Amino acid sequence: MKQHIYRDWKDVAGSYYDKAMALAILLLLFSFIVSPQIEVKPYEHKILEVTKLEEIPEIREEIKPPEQQIKPVIDIVIEDDLSEDDEEIDIIDTIEKTDLDVWEEVAVAKSDDFGTTPKFVLYEDPPVPIKQVKPTYSDFAKRMNITGNVVLEVEVLIDGSVGAINVLESLMPGPDGLDEAAVKAVKQWEFKPAQSGGKPVAVWVQFPVGFGLD
Repeated sequence: MKQHIYRDWKDVAGSYYDKAMALAILLLLFSFIVSPQIEVKPYEHKILEVTKLEEIPEIREEIKPPEQQIKPVIDIVIEDDLSEDDEEIDIIDTIEKTDLDVWEEVAVAKSDDFGTTPKFVLYEDPPVPIKQVKPTYSDFAKRMNITGNVVLEVEVLIDGSVGAINVLESLMPGPDGLDEAAVKAVKQWEFKPAQSGGKPVAVWVQFPVGFGLD
């Protein structure tokens, strides 16, 4: 039976002391040989003195302030009495009187202007439909039992007429479809325009156009 020999850890650590010390000395010598030489200069405290130069009296006399410019004065004489030799101005009255108010705003929009209204317009009173035309419900859609809503985005102009129309939610697209029927009907609608500050404004509104069998 083998006997276990117990050694003190201090003896084990002491055996590595000489090796570790020799290795550390070699590493230090190697670092001094390989590394470049670094010169450390002491910090020098410098004080800068600023000397104020006094203005030379001779130069001060040469610099003169600008002279004040004198504005010319023009005498204007207004004669009250006109001489008899002056030519008389003939007033030619060739334009007939009219009741046209040139300052009146014309609330007529061309087809080229349709769709130019901003999407977000502030208003107090929304537009109210005063004339509605019912859309045509085609026989084909009835036979196919197509029901639902076509959601439209409608431009209501300042005179209450309908401008551009966009289809937001389609029900039956294509020629002679329910989308086209809803657009044709709403184009014939008339509105009381939206009001902002007591004046009519053009706005966009969204609403559904329903199609049902009942």
